[in-house]
Amino acid sequence: MSRRDVSLTGVERFFEPDEVIVSKTDLKGRITYANRVFQRVAGYSEVDLMGAPHSIVRHPDMPRCVFKLLWDTLAARQEIFAYVVNRARNGDHYWVFAHVTPSYDANGRVIGYHSSRRVPERSAVDKVVPLYRQLLDIENSHADRKQGMEAGFATVVGLLTAKGIGYDEFVFSL
Repeated sequence: MSRRDVSLTGVERFFEPDEVIVSKTDLKGRITYANRVFQRVAGYSEVDLMGAPHSIVRHPDMPRCVFKLLWDTLAARQEIFAYVVNRARNGDHYWVFAHVTPSYDANGRVIGYHSSRRVPERSAVDKVVPLYRQLLDIENSHADRKQGMEAGFATVVGLLTAKGIGYDEFVFSL
């Protein structure tokens, strides 16, 4: 059964505030490390995760434009923080507050990415859910997926411009 064949259960999974979900990927986003917390919460074994695309846990309620922002930020050799809803293997979901950074070799070349995910503040999740729903509606209103993602991204940029703040400031204001 492919990941796309898994029905969403509507059941939210949780992990403890003192736990951190950690993963590392190569430059293409393939998982090279997944700690036991990640394995347990996502419902995958280490064997399932090694070499798999990190999108294996992508939830369909997560706007693509947020991932565009993430990848654009990482390509600029910057860190990024984001609220993310992920899908577990069985169709459950779990929210995280993600901190993603480039990983460098001894010569300063980016060789992959490191992600640490903590339990998010519930009040921030409650604020981000309607925004993500709006962004998904924008993305889905376009027949072309790329155009939809670009329209969602333009909406995020417009929101930040209207508020006169950067993305990091916005995320930490939630």
